[in-house]
Amino acid sequence: MTLLTTVFAAVIATVVWYKTAPKSNMKLGTLSLMYWGASIMWFVDAIFEYAELKAEYFTPAPADMLNDLFLGLSVVALGLIIWVAVLLISDPKGVVKGVLFKKAN
Repeated sequence: MTLLTTVFAAVIATVVWYKTAPKSNMKLGTLSLMYWGASIMWFVDAIFEYAELKAEYFTPAPADMLNDLFLGLSVVALGLIIWVAVLLISDPKGVVKGVLFKKAN
């Protein structure tokens, strides 16, 4: 479930990035790359887990699937938090800079 969750997030982020690529400066490429990196990590984990469990890999317990789903959603949420932090630090539209200098006057 972790692999599926992060792959879906990666595909969605990539499609949104691709549709808005030439005119967007919202760092969607960074978000997309983070999710693809997480997907590769979970894919490698799945390969090693399959090598260890063989056929049992395809029949996980429902509790394990739920735990994996929560872990995958946590990774997606953490990726969004990091993306928002990068967006606020880089401030592509100058909103944070404008607010800070407005309050200083």
